[in-house]
Amino acid sequence: MRREWTGIPVSRLSTSDGGTVTWNPDPILDGLKEAMLAEQTGIQFYTTAAEKTVDAQGRQVFEQLADEERQHLEYLQRQFRHILAGEQFEPLTLASKVDAAQTSPIFSPALRHRLKEAHWEMTALAVGLQLELAAIQRYRSLAQTTDRPDVRTFFETLVRWEEGHAAALKKQQEALKEAYWESARFAPF
Repeated sequence: MRREWTGIPVSRLSTSDGGTVTWNPDPILDGLKEAMLAEQTGIQFYTTAAEKTVDAQGRQVFEQLADEERQHLEYLQRQFRHILAGEQFEPLTLASKVDAAQTSPIFSPALRHRLKEAHWEMTALAVGLQLELAAIQRYRSLAQTTDRPDVRTFFETLVRWEEGHAAALKKQQEALKEAYWESARFAPF
């Protein structure tokens, strides 16, 4: 495996078969790589969710979530380049457009009328929530890993943004859960 020199100090380790492995000891760079992969996963998931739901409001919100994950990815890519160049992180200035304060932040109230068949939508809420919770944990960890205030502020801002996504998904899930269980006959009554 050939790796290009990035200007970041690396260590070379010998393997038992005589090969070498390049190791980058910078946890922020490694964390940014993981975060970029996770954001790409979020983009793909929310794009698929938007395509599969029949709820017009749900489609619009999932498209918005995919767009916001795309913005996260672009910011992460720029921060990666800043670190490689020895530059400061740029501030994250965008705010989420997903409104968790709404009674039904993801789906329209019409979804309740077909809740018995809304298996995909309920699955999308559950999976999306897990993706967001994992991102929150990842970004909190990255914020705690650094002594650089610009890097810490960047990741703390991402935490708040992902918390907004998680709150909207959780609120919608909770609003529909009991009715969904009952209409799909999951409840034992």
